[in-house]
Amino acid sequence: MHRLPTTVSAAATKLLAGLLTLLLATAAAPRAQAEEGMWTFDNPPRALVKARYGVDLDAAWLRRARLGAVRIDGGCSASLVSREGLVLTNHHCVESCLSQHSTQEQDLYATGFVSGTRAAELPCSGMTLSVLVDLQAVTAQVLTATAGIPAVEANAARKKVLTQLEAACEAAAANLQTGPRKCESVRLYQGGQYWMYQYRRYTDVRLAFSPEIAAAQFGGDVDNFQFPRWNLDMALLRVYDHQQPAATPDALQIDFKGPAAGDAVFVVGHPGTTQRLLTVADLEFQRQVVLPATLFRSQELRGRLIQFAKQSEAAARITEEPLLSLENGIKVRRKQNDALLDSRFMAAKQAEETQLRAAVAANPLLAAELGDPWALNTAALQSYRDLYADYSYIESGVAFGGSQLFAHARRLVRAAAEREKPNEQRLREFTDARLPAVAAAVFNATPTETPLEKLRLSFGLERMRELLGPDHPFVRQVLGRESPDVVAARLVDSTTLADPNVRQALYAGGVAAMAASTDPFILLALAIDPPARQLRQQYEDTVEAPLATAAERIARARFAVLGTGTYPDATFTLRLSYGAVQGWTENGRAVDPFTRLGGAFERQTGERPFALPARWLAAKDRLNAATPYNFSSTNDIIGGNSGSPVLNAKGNVIGLAFDGNLHSIAGAYGYDGVLNRTVSVDTAVIKEALGKIYGTALLQELER
Repeated sequence: MHRLPTTVSAAATKLLAGLLTLLLATAAAPRAQAEEGMWTFDNPPRALVKARYGVDLDAAWLRRARLGAVRIDGGCSASLVSREGLVLTNHHCVESCLSQHSTQEQDLYATGFVSGTRAAELPCSGMTLSVLVDLQAVTAQVLTATAGIPAVEANAARKKVLTQLEAACEAAAANLQTGPRKCESVRLYQGGQYWMYQYRRYTDVRLAFSPEIAAAQFGGDVDNFQFPRWNLDMALLRVYDHQQPAATPDALQIDFKGPAAGDAVFVVGHPGTTQRLLTVADLEFQRQVVLPATLFRSQELRGRLIQFAKQSEAAARITEEPLLSLENGIKVRRKQNDALLDSRFMAAKQAEETQLRAAVAANPLLAAELGDPWALNTAALQSYRDLYADYSYIESGVAFGGSQLFAHARRLVRAAAEREKPNEQRLREFTDARLPAVAAAVFNATPTETPLEKLRLSFGLERMRELLGPDHPFVRQVLGRESPDVVAARLVDSTTLADPNVRQALYAGGVAAMAASTDPFILLALAIDPPARQLRQQYEDTVEAPLATAAERIARARFAVLGTGTYPDATFTLRLSYGAVQGWTENGRAVDPFTRLGGAFERQTGERPFALPARWLAAKDRLNAATPYNFSSTNDIIGGNSGSPVLNAKGNVIGLAFDGNLHSIAGAYGYDGVLNRTVSVDTAVIKEALGKIYGTALLQELER
């Protein structure tokens, strides 16, 4: 446990001790009933796990788990499960790869994919998998670089030193000759700690197996975030090295018996983001500004996608995945909004913050050192309120509705401009350490669906005109005298950016290629880049910089009072969650933690979303109806954990996390051990399906 050194008077010591007791009691209360926390591997909850379950997560166990865990760059988790490069993850984490190889005549979403041979495995363009091989603390270097200077200067200094540290890490890694490495700086505890994470990267990734979407997402949006569930939400990838299956000696072993009720289980994955350390002012900003705006847009777009999907079978096919993703996001935002509208929840957050502020005030030296970071935080958020609409639509690109083609154009334009600069002066997303990810996105061969592009782009432009107003300079610049529909159609019909070869040539050509291009999306991205960059600079100076300084100081206050004997917010970096296989009570009814294979056939209606695939119906008599299918556990997870392995006390894979129950959504802001549950695919049903439904030799590889 690390604490900042402080000196306290006798009177202050007495008051601080009382407040500390209250804070510790408040922090400990949830753990009395549940296993809260997404813990970093430098600070695992060994004592808590040992006391609760008698399991010792020793150094060897933690090393195996770390080297067997995989991050799918872009938003998912996975695990190495064979010594020849097989990777287990969720079906919904390989959808981009399925899109690359699907056509109207051969829809891999509908039919699934079984490779048969390694030569038949399908390349997943643009997909990168990363394994955390090393981590080093760099907090001292960052805090030294920012000490004693104003927030705006500190913000620039912080970015500069992080870029330097990443470059030095990658230079050192290049001398190891152990395969491609990538270094990323990691900010923890809202800036209280900084780390350098070094990853082994795999860029040659191929699809080996994927079930039909009807099996993987059985129940569709109706069952999403619900339980009981019957989802075979799994897929198998394989990583390659020099055109051969990669040697992965640290692969995890699968235990196909699965878990039993009450067993201790551990989720090892990459949760995306949580906001549990935010101030009350931050939470109010989310409730009053961010969530309403996001929900309004998403719900209207959902309606348009539903209507579009009804036009034809082809429209329904290309809409299925984006609609499921959008509906998932709407449910998440709704429940998050509900949590922030709960007066009891907000009162508890306010009490916690009040106690921390009082503890700081009781320590005159600490109070003098920190100033009033909460006031700095609130002032920065007021600046953000004034800037939010412009920043969201112009710099964040909301005006373009999530158009892939616009995203390609902006990425190409900015990459060209930023690569002309010294590494330390670039926008952080275009530093040398991040350029491989930029190139992967540029070269991604996922097909562009023209009708969806027009729909999304037109929708975004309409909302831009409505929210910013028709007289806004940016609206006039983008639309001129044309309507959103006309602009969207003209851009999409005239561009060549849907071709990855064109994008590769533009990327290689840099600034000269941008200047010579006549592509309408490139011309648009070039034209709007100056006002967008100006907005970004304004945001960084008036919002980002003071928020970062305030967050660092509040983190130091927490460390001074509570130490680091707890976990930081999730940051899409490797975490460990511990829990047990357990159901819960819903409206007075006990929910069993397991579903069984036979239940899927009982729920089958023959109509979407409750229609099992034909090969499942054909195999029904061969299947063991009592096979455990999905199970719930008390693990604390969030989005990004999708595809995480669920390990038993021996460190073997006994499940595959793919969702949470409805109560888990509010886990972005806090954890309720009574109701929050993780939902996973049982390894027993994976074996049953691979062996008796799909008949694939991959099962034998997994059993070795």
